[in-house]
Amino acid sequence: MNEVQLEVAKAYPNDSGRGIARLDPDTLLHLKLSPGDIIEIEGADTTAAKVWRADRQDWNTDTVRIDGFTRQNADVGIGERVEIRKAEAEKADTLVLAPPEEASVQFGSDAAGMVKRQILKRPVVEHDIVPVMSSTNHPFMRSPGQAIPLIAVETEPEGVVLITEDTDVELREEPISGFEKTGGGITYEDIGGLQKEIQRVREMVELPMKHPQIFKKLGIEPPQGVLLHGPPGTGKTLLAKAVANETSASFFSIAGPEIISKYYGESEQQLREIFEDASEESPSIIFIDELDSIAPKREDVTGEVERRVVAQLLTMMDGLESRGQVIVIAATNRVDSVDPALRRPGRFDREIEIGVPDETGRNEILQIHTRGMPLSDDVNLGRLAEETHGFVGADIESLTKEAAMKALRRYLPEIDLDEEDIPPSLIDRMIIKREDFRGALNEVSPSAMREVLVELPKINWDDVGGLPGPKKEVRESVEWPMNKPEKFERMGINPPSGVLLYGPPGTGKTLMAKAVANETDANFISVRGPQLLSKWVGESEKAIRQTFRKARQVAPTIIFFDELDSLAPGRGGDVGSNVSERVVNQLLTELDGLEEMGEVMVIGATNRPDMIDPALIRSGRFDRLVMVGEPDIEGREQILKIHTDDMPIAADVSLRELAEVSGGYVGSDLESIAREAAIEALRQDEDAEEVDMRHFRQAMENVRPTITDDLREYYEEMEEEFRGGGGDPNQRRGGRIGFQ
Repeated sequence: MNEVQLEVAKAYPNDSGRGIARLDPDTLLHLKLSPGDIIEIEGADTTAAKVWRADRQDWNTDTVRIDGFTRQNADVGIGERVEIRKAEAEKADTLVLAPPEEASVQFGSDAAGMVKRQILKRPVVEHDIVPVMSSTNHPFMRSPGQAIPLIAVETEPEGVVLITEDTDVELREEPISGFEKTGGGITYEDIGGLQKEIQRVREMVELPMKHPQIFKKLGIEPPQGVLLHGPPGTGKTLLAKAVANETSASFFSIAGPEIISKYYGESEQQLREIFEDASEESPSIIFIDELDSIAPKREDVTGEVERRVVAQLLTMMDGLESRGQVIVIAATNRVDSVDPALRRPGRFDREIEIGVPDETGRNEILQIHTRGMPLSDDVNLGRLAEETHGFVGADIESLTKEAAMKALRRYLPEIDLDEEDIPPSLIDRMIIKREDFRGALNEVSPSAMREVLVELPKINWDDVGGLPGPKKEVRESVEWPMNKPEKFERMGINPPSGVLLYGPPGTGKTLMAKAVANETDANFISVRGPQLLSKWVGESEKAIRQTFRKARQVAPTIIFFDELDSLAPGRGGDVGSNVSERVVNQLLTELDGLEEMGEVMVIGATNRPDMIDPALIRSGRFDRLVMVGEPDIEGREQILKIHTDDMPIAADVSLRELAEVSGGYVGSDLESIAREAAIEALRQDEDAEEVDMRHFRQAMENVRPTITDDLREYYEEMEEEFRGGGGDPNQRRGGRIGFQ
């Protein structure tokens, strides 16, 4: 008999609950199998599955990919070896299914037919768990997309049987006992994008439980605790549940706050009891959610109870009594506020950061959450994964829900809400389209950005008139590193880390930052200088630290500092609280301190570049200085065209002529001219339908140009100085433009 030994790996997201085993082409050849054949899988138990071909990345890896239910039927865990051989499946005459003990299920009238349709052509062995997907119009409701485990109580004939049209499927209502473990829980297939993290948690938790002899041989104690930390919504609790479910260990869950009691000594008593129960039923896992709420830093806490709880936890985790096979997993999203005594080896040995998923991870998570959804062909999950920078698992779940709700709203007019039943034909027609996901993307924002999110104005480069030079420089410095990082890698250089836009007021610096943010698809955090400053010592610096921390979490991100001169003026000049000095120092350390910036770009805008601390404008911080000056004639004509786009202008209006006579006017002045001209037209005739040239001439008399000779000279001098890279511009130039 031809057979092979393969290592078990987790199934692809879409295969969950379908009874499929994926093998690579060589193994298929070796066992003389073709896709669709039935194989026997023998671990501690024997079960059967249908063979499909694995994706290319799994070729020549000696693995078989099967989902949680099949793993339970064969009684193996991920990473263990199973024997696989071709099976001769006979047609089943009868199949009796019953729910497991803990599930109470009422079956509707056509439940048996429904179940049979779902498991047609599926191989079953007696005592297998057969997952049946619940759906909206199902006779037994659980949340849609969740599989309901039914147990094959008996099959006729025995051995591996195949369900066909002629099979008689019976459903029993009374639960069957003796099956303590059913796949109703969460398996590793329900977790996307945490490959490495799952691997690390498994070697800490599964190995000591399943093979304690390895640790004895090496003469070491197995690890005692794992601390999972990371932003909210990345899947820390989910991972702990999956580990508990897959290891067949007893699981004790403590939600932090619920053990705190008002009676003296009661909280500690509850903790002790949980640890005692766990060691009686070992191997077991104790999971503490929100660890920071019951074990905060003792020196920061005023309450006596928290201190005693921390102390009790410390003694339970490495007191005089050995814990046996009890592993503690804790989760928190504020790892810095956990008592440091807990974070030493012997208590929580491993700290695993569960971060924001990357593009591949997001793709996996999207597949998991859209598993049971009727998607139309134009939905491209890969493209969606690209567009959801900074989304964590929980955000992606809410995105798919929102898209489904959008689809539902399309069908609502056809549904009569007073009727009991919705016609099945309508339910079958329901489908989720690409535009539903588009709409959902506008409404769901990454949760890590909630506090700093700015609604991005829909401005693109076409809305920025004139300024071809600065536009080109900004695109090179910001768009290239974000959209085409391979260019920089090929040349072996790092992209610039910051861009400073300087120039007279009203030339369009902020507008350019908005356009960049829109064109790069990056997350955009806008910081207006003065709003960070606080009267409390240390608060302003903290605000900057947190802005950068958030930006790193949801990278790629653009941070835009408007009015940079108010936030980072030259040091040494101000008397008083010297807040700004500390803010400048904090900015310097963030921009090129020890921490990597990652995919975070900083753009600053100012119209007083001489006031900015010179340390900020050296290479490695704001290393591209872009002068956004006054527009030339072509530029002015473009700007006027943009602002008169929706305006009914008369035939005699020559924008070129206006552009020629409007020297010294900047973008915002030209916008005012257009607005003023329209108001002038309405002033002369309330029913005016168009704006004439004379109105524009009148408007030009009312609007004063921003750029004066003094100002022009000042910016030319600044540009000269920055180009020469010469030291501190303040030293060499006396009191010009109010600068003493």
